[in-house]
Amino acid sequence: MLVLNLRPIFTARGIDRPYTFLVKAGFTAHSANVILNKPKEIKIHYIELLCLKLNCEPSDLFLWIPDKNNPISENHPLRTLAGNAEIHSDALLNLPYKQLKEINLKISTEQKETVQ
Repeated sequence: MLVLNLRPIFTARGIDRPYTFLVKAGFTAHSANVILNKPKEIKIHYIELLCLKLNCEPSDLFLWIPDKNNPISENHPLRTLAGNAEIHSDALLNLPYKQLKEINLKISTEQKETVQ
């Protein structure tokens, strides 16, 4: 089953009030409520708007939960969406400062390369 999985992205972005964020991002109050409460379907326009506002890819928004009654092969592309790892900002708090500086340098370098 494919599900919209926004919590990890909201957490990584420091968004503690997702409903407010979505409304300010341009979603109607009703649409924001539906998006946050496990929608059975989502408009492509909403996927694009979420990606623009959260700076992510469409595949980042979804989590695939395998169906035990309908197994698929181990190399099926859907498996890349299984168990998306959450980013825990607490993990960064426990890294030595030297590692944080190295990570920051790598990110800065990659951002510069992307802009060029």
